[in-house]
Amino acid sequence: MNAILRYAEDFFSLFFPELCSGCGKNLYKSESLICTECIYHLPYTNFHIDKDNRVARQLWGRIPFNHACAYLYFQKGLRVQNLMHQLKYNNKPGVAYKLGEMYGMQLLNSEMVRDIEVIIPVPLHPARQKKRGYNQSEYFAYGLSNSLKIPVNLNLSRKVYTQTQTRKSRFMRYENMKEVFDIAQGHNLENKHALLVDDVITTGATIEACALELTKIAGLKISIATIAFAN
Repeated sequence: MNAILRYAEDFFSLFFPELCSGCGKNLYKSESLICTECIYHLPYTNFHIDKDNRVARQLWGRIPFNHACAYLYFQKGLRVQNLMHQLKYNNKPGVAYKLGEMYGMQLLNSEMVRDIEVIIPVPLHPARQKKRGYNQSEYFAYGLSNSLKIPVNLNLSRKVYTQTQTRKSRFMRYENMKEVFDIAQGHNLENKHALLVDDVITTGATIEACALELTKIAGLKISIATIAFAN
């Protein structure tokens, strides 16, 4: 019976092959979502081992935080842009989960996560999440959670629907994100250390707006991690 199933799977894969979300090549049976070659050649930042990294410098003086880092460099026209496009627009949230698992394994022995007690994903507005079907940052958070064994908290919400930030200037992005987020049951986060996570950090306006809302909680410390950092 197992042999028959394997033959059926092989036959099906001839006509409907599973493709790598990074390069578009056929995946081997042992691979899932991202091929081995892409995983090997992804532009890793290693920001988690350098407290004075480019993400941290971008946020200095804007919000209080312990650590800030990103897993990958975002480069237009290359693998990471393909991955981000797949997970945001082609109904492949599993890519975000897989990247979260991979990053979590890298962070396991890092000082950055030593005392983190909860992971908080940047939320989408309910209308946008309904249209997309999922929140990619939430999938990234659960991937991290699976590797780090740290729970995810979904009490941060987006109360204002904002237009896309893609073509906005730095100042307009900041203005667009003012008073957009809200936190429920904040008392459950008092005196904890939270890891705030998102997909891509560019100007940092979204992360800043979320962090400013979270800083209203007594004693809460914040660290930040994203899938990618846009140069």
